Amino acid sequence: MPVNESFVGRTYPPTATYTVGREKIREFAAAVGATDPLHVDVEAARRAGYADVIAPPTFAVLISQLCDAQFVTDPEAGVDFSRVVHGEQSFDHQRPLVAGDEIVGVLTIESVRGAGGHTMVALRSDLHAVDTAGAPGALVCSTRSMLVIRGED
Repeated sequence: MPVNESFVGRTYPPTATYTVGREKIREFAAAVGATDPLHVDVEAARRAGYADVIAPPTFAVLISQLCDAQFVTDPEAGVDFSRVVHGEQSFDHQRPLVAGDEIVGVLTIESVRGAGGHTMVALRSDLHAVDTAGAPGALVCSTRSMLVIRGED
């Protein structure tokens, strides 16, 4: 079954809350070779004006992939996960993600198009801080990803 083109413009409900963890930030920073003390040293981060350590910019991919999963696993979307390749990723940060942040993501399908026998799906995940009522509040980061669903051999 091909990818359902009628999904263009669809916005999914907010994800479950993702709590940004200090150790997760430290582990991610080590994994990607981010050596800025703001990623690992609480006191350095506080001296810089943050409540806790801040995540490297690409840390947002962890949360955005939770958003993307809503589309990929939606049976009506027609995505064969065994054929999915992650093509591109970009980030537009309003502020850094900080340990202790509670974040929800809202996924929007921006486009679905054919290219050389494959399907290209552009996804945008808007990552919001959770407000006092538990709903999406201030935008922290928008991520864009391009999934390539390989065509049949």
